Amino acid sequence: MTEGLEPSSLGSRLVRHIAMISICLVMFLTFMDMTIVSVALGNVQSHLHAGVTQLQWVVNGYGLTFATFMLLGGTLGDRLGRKKVMLGGLLLFAAGSLLGALAPNPDVLIGARVVMGIGAAASEPGTLSIIRHMFPDRRVRARAIGTWAAVSGLALAFGPVIGGVLVAFGDWRGVFWFNVGAALLIVVLAVKSVPESSSPQTARLDVPGFLAGSVGLGAMTFAVILGETDGYRNSIVIGLFLVGVVALVGFVRIERASTSPLLDLEYFRSPRFSGAMVVAFILYFSIFSIFFFTALYLTAVIGYAPDRIALEFVPMAAAMIAAAIIAGRRVARLGPRGTMAEGCVLAGAGVLLSALLLLSNHPSLWLMATLALAGYGFGSSVVPMTSVALSEVPPEHSGMAASATNTSRELGAVFGVAVLGALVNAHLNGDLTHRLRALKIPTNFISIIINAVETGTVPSGVGTGHGTGNAIENHVVEAAYGAFRTGLEQSLVIAGVGMLVAAGIAARTLGSRSESANESPFEF
Repeated sequence: MTEGLEPSSLGSRLVRHIAMISICLVMFLTFMDMTIVSVALGNVQSHLHAGVTQLQWVVNGYGLTFATFMLLGGTLGDRLGRKKVMLGGLLLFAAGSLLGALAPNPDVLIGARVVMGIGAAASEPGTLSIIRHMFPDRRVRARAIGTWAAVSGLALAFGPVIGGVLVAFGDWRGVFWFNVGAALLIVVLAVKSVPESSSPQTARLDVPGFLAGSVGLGAMTFAVILGETDGYRNSIVIGLFLVGVVALVGFVRIERASTSPLLDLEYFRSPRFSGAMVVAFILYFSIFSIFFFTALYLTAVIGYAPDRIALEFVPMAAAMIAAAIIAGRRVARLGPRGTMAEGCVLAGAGVLLSALLLLSNHPSLWLMATLALAGYGFGSSVVPMTSVALSEVPPEHSGMAASATNTSRELGAVFGVAVLGALVNAHLNGDLTHRLRALKIPTNFISIIINAVETGTVPSGVGTGHGTGNAIENHVVEAAYGAFRTGLEQSLVIAGVGMLVAAGIAARTLGSRSESANESPFEF
């Protein structure tokens, strides 16, 4: 039996607005933290004397635990109370942020990020499942999800901007103090406004499923992250992949036999549900190639300043937000199929056109337009993807559906950065090595040159028509940038084609069933 929402909460328009704002802020804060720390890494390195591997784990420690514990967070919310688990996770996120703000060394900082990731994994599934219970009408819920998705795009786009401002006016610790203050403020807003709901169950919690699933997802994610730096032929990486496969096979067997599974695999028999999960993975796999690799290229190769790069991404962020809001209304009227497929096509076109423009040394203002096109398509796709996942699962399992969707998103983002990053690095280590040898560069200098390109320490202007006059230096840098550009082009082409494949999956799996409305739309 599902515990219903309080009539007084649903009857109060102001309270419902505050509740929706609180839910979106939870999602904004936890999702933004995937990117906000990246701009503070240089400051962390200089203050804590962290090595490159430690800096990577400052970023990846959060994403790894976020993805691994998401399913457990959604299931606990269904059982114990969605609001309770969401706010408890947010307090844990705040505690991890406090530990990070006070961290005396890199190892403590990495531990703090792991704690933050666990807290975020408990919090984020609740944002969607509470929306599912606050707005049972499908048309109203589609609009609410449009608002949620718009904020999701905002979090992605403005994470580095907010992080840069905080570091500029203080140091890296300001990022973590910001998280502490924001999390506590959200808890205060949500305590009285967000309604509680739960689906109490007498069956025992699926601990074996949780352990198998966590080990499987954790090992696979860890292998992808480690493979980016150590190579995918490394014995440890191969061993992690094997452990992940075995654990995930065990997870499937456990879930099929369990009377109260962590993830009910029967839902994947629905083409709509499974299609939405695949599209979620591809969407975030592809979109993170834009955020990370395009920004890196504009910095290291084109020589754009941080404020210029932020300006390049503003139209994309605005397009994401607008598209998500419009898509919510379209899904409410017409159903998810066309909106999702069209969004994936537009996103794919935007990514592919951006790849063409980035082949030039001067991408021009047209890059803003192509990034905006990709952002509009992404925002249009997220709303129907999320709406389908929630509508295909009974309300009492909304936390399970939300956590499955969010797990697919997080895994797509982690795998996208790692796999496409490995492709870019392969060109820097393979194609660039070949080019440098053709220039008769001594072997002991090749690794130094590759490291300079990867870290953005190549002299600005060299090899782009404003060189120093040193012919061999210009040839070397032109070779480096050529290899980088080739790797970036291939990664963006893969991402763009992936979006087009996602469009085909959406068109084929969602069918023609529309989501009808039973009550008047509620505007946000």
